[in-house]
Amino acid sequence: MKFISLKSRGGNYLVIAENVAWLRDHENGQTQVGMVGGAPLLVAGRMEDIAAAILEQANGAG
Repeated sequence: MKFISLKSRGGNYLVIAENVAWLRDHENGQTQVGMVGGAPLLVAGRMEDIAAAILEQANGAG
């Protein structure tokens, strides 16, 4: 189980990488992150940047 950090304007999230189901562009430079079995999270950043951050953290050492 690998935890990844996602930054939000209202606070940061630590989520399990395997639970990320989808990404969707949202307004004001934010992205919705769909979670398996839960409501989507609204995080700061473009969809491409969020995808790259998720992959980097999920595939990184540690």
